[in-house]
Amino acid sequence: MNKDLTVGNPEKVLWKFCLPLFGSIIFQQMYNIADSWVAGKCIGENALAAVGNSYEITLIFIAFAFGCNIGCSVITSRFFGAKEYSKMKTAVSTSILSSGILCVLLMLVGVFCGGSLLSLIHTPAELYSDSKLYLDIYILSLPFVFFYNISTGIFSALGDSKTPFYFLVASSFSNIAVDILFVKSFHMGVSGVAWATFLCQGMSCILSLLVIAKRLHKIQVSDKPAVFSGDIFFRFITIAVPSILQQSFISVGNIIIQGVINGFGSGVIAGYSAGVKLNNLVITSFTTLANGISNYTSQNIGALKFDRVKSGFKAGIRLVWCLSFPLCMIYVLFPEALLRFFMDTPSADALRSGIIFLRILAPFYFVISVKLVADGILRGAGMMKQFMTATFTDLILRVLLSIILSKTALGYTGIWCAWPIGWSVGTFLSVSFYRHGKWEKTT
Repeated sequence: MNKDLTVGNPEKVLWKFCLPLFGSIIFQQMYNIADSWVAGKCIGENALAAVGNSYEITLIFIAFAFGCNIGCSVITSRFFGAKEYSKMKTAVSTSILSSGILCVLLMLVGVFCGGSLLSLIHTPAELYSDSKLYLDIYILSLPFVFFYNISTGIFSALGDSKTPFYFLVASSFSNIAVDILFVKSFHMGVSGVAWATFLCQGMSCILSLLVIAKRLHKIQVSDKPAVFSGDIFFRFITIAVPSILQQSFISVGNIIIQGVINGFGSGVIAGYSAGVKLNNLVITSFTTLANGISNYTSQNIGALKFDRVKSGFKAGIRLVWCLSFPLCMIYVLFPEALLRFFMDTPSADALRSGIIFLRILAPFYFVISVKLVADGILRGAGMMKQFMTATFTDLILRVLLSIILSKTALGYTGIWCAWPIGWSVGTFLSVSFYRHGKWEKTT
């Protein structure tokens, strides 16, 4: 059901809209968690390390899909909030066409350069074969990844956060079942993990696109919408490209960090692979909530209701802090149990490195969550320069400090310490840009 986010109590509207988004990303992350769990429990520690190693590269491709999601979602929600439905439909078709072309180009890059990327991050010889196999199958699934992201962006722009949630619940549980079937019954190894994700993502994508088509068909317009618009394309890339660059550089930074971590051996790699999955579950969840805040912001700016944006910022902070508290407590108090979920008989290095990683990062979820809420408003208001400045500052600090601190007596613990420092500086910048920026004039 489409939902107008420009009416009603801002806090209630935002909570009702964002909580299904939070549930959706939890199930979305179950894809990756299921892959790691099956790899670690049913195949072995090296398989877990191989999947985690490839995962850092897949994040580059996801970054492009995420940027297209944001670009489509913000522009579509702006037209939806202003009740310009013909332009809204044109924004959807323009986004789909543009994203499809980009997807094809990225698949070519993945096919011809995947092995080079794995070599670039110093993938250990014992992990290379499985890492390459997982990556190759993932590249084949890129159309599903892209068009699913576009469809969820459209749902969010229309104020509907529940439908994607229902799709993800079904596909995530299916993915777990197929993972186990392919690995335990068919003995397919790492390829079974990858093909299970491919199939379940594909079904979820196709169903989402069918529902979107039906939903848009019901929205009546006075004139036939254009299939493609150069002006809307420019607006789309104005939002999408900075988001792509942000996520891409974060992924590149993570690949550099992965290369540093790989120098500490397969045990530390496995511990990091498990720990970073748990960390990404939190960060991606907060990022998805921030995407909801972007839609909320864009709809209300389109309707010229700027006070509701300010109320949304405060409500967003309360929302993410309510979620940060239990997550922080679980990660700090029970890290070993969480890590053992991924590893059947973990080595001492794997367990120790993963525990330290979680206990250092978890208390700072209260900090990074504030940044992501502010980022959501900056994106929704089209303040992409400010958004990128804060994000790149965070990233550059984390990468440089990871390299520097890893060479000290801290070892890999120094790498983990770089995260909170980058997060804290980035949060200060994002909140400052929100408070002092002229986002009310972006219309």
